[in-house]
Amino acid sequence: MPPRVTPLTDPETTPSSRRLAWLASGTDGAPVGSAFLRLFTKEGQHHLAELEIAVHSAERRQGVGGQLLDAAVSAAREEGRRSLVAQAETGSPGDLFLAARGFRRVLALTYARLPLADTDAAGITEIAERPHSGYALTHWEGVVPSGLALSFAHSRRAMDDMPMDDTDYGTVVWDVDRVVSAAEAIAKRGESLHTVAVLDRSDGSVVGFSELVVPGDGRGDAQHYGTGVLPEHRGHGLGLWMKAESIRLARRHHPELGGLLTDTADSNAPMRRINDALGYLPTHSAVEYQLDL
Repeated sequence: MPPRVTPLTDPETTPSSRRLAWLASGTDGAPVGSAFLRLFTKEGQHHLAELEIAVHSAERRQGVGGQLLDAAVSAAREEGRRSLVAQAETGSPGDLFLAARGFRRVLALTYARLPLADTDAAGITEIAERPHSGYALTHWEGVVPSGLALSFAHSRRAMDDMPMDDTDYGTVVWDVDRVVSAAEAIAKRGESLHTVAVLDRSDGSVVGFSELVVPGDGRGDAQHYGTGVLPEHRGHGLGLWMKAESIRLARRHHPELGGLLTDTADSNAPMRRINDALGYLPTHSAVEYQLDL
């Protein structure tokens, strides 16, 4: 008999999205797979949905993934979504599954890790302390200070031209409420958001930022979120400067951290050069797939 697919209520609602969920179970009622469909709700991304499917290794090739996919695709269409994206590690069963189900490859990603115990601390410090005429570094934990909130929200457009290749990602529209809500959501998960920013000395505005999310216990690996510099301020080494300072602060404030994780589009040559210069080591690659609905 085919597995039973049951829609579930998912409480994970964020300020910018909500999720639908399904559980696949066998004839004995045991779970054999699940699917989550994230529906983006903010301006600029109402067309987009993101899919995660997991099937127990012993239950693959039994139609479980196909049924879960059908349920998610139907829901995405009912929600009026134009594009459905999903990510899989290169060469994994998920990679093969998505390719066979009509998804097309739209973006290649490289994941990398900086092992903090092996970093060139002196070299990182030298980069972080190198002066940049007309600019200054600042940093904060959690929600952005009120005096910087508006220009920080405006600086988020630095990510608008981030290389996404053929992905129908849309444009994320940021305002002060959104940057505050994002920081609060991370804190609610029990994690810490650390932000390094570059200020334009002429007016004190934020012109670049680099975010790092640290586990609540300060151990294991931290995850880089966005790093970006406004187009009109590029070409001065600000991205490298901020990321070096982020590494230095992570070592200082969280001495038990094991490493820092990052992922970068293969087509984003400037950020890949920054990661290489700072000692990040590739761990695996992944493919972003898209189904045009």
